[in-house]
Amino acid sequence: MYHFFSQGLHQSTAPFSHAVTFDGLVYTAGIIGQDATTGAVVSEDFVEQCSAMLANLGKLLDGIGTRREDAVRTTVYLTDYEDFAVINEVYGEWFASPYPARTTLQVAALPLGAKVQIDAVFRAPAVTGAS
Repeated sequence: MYHFFSQGLHQSTAPFSHAVTFDGLVYTAGIIGQDATTGAVVSEDFVEQCSAMLANLGKLLDGIGTRREDAVRTTVYLTDYEDFAVINEVYGEWFASPYPARTTLQVAALPLGAKVQIDAVFRAPAVTGAS
């Protein structure tokens, strides 16, 4: 098992890993549209939060050596299901067909007042750099 804390994402003091590889898979923590430097949500705008969230997921994957094409499953959390069509559009531009399995849920609240969050499972790279 390999625990990964990305230097490209906000350096939280909360007790979690950004990702863990286990048995050939990468499991990510929840990723939001958070500014890596300030730790704040990048904008109140839903599309900007979606774009930043997926960019942050990409930074995490790059650090691990995994590609978005290796996605197996995602879970998307929305604070307003009215944003479902918008997340489909942004998500569909970031992930290519055939898409990973996905569940989308509406939740009461997300960290830092974010409007959207994603967690995912990817195939792990052949070499993780773990010692």
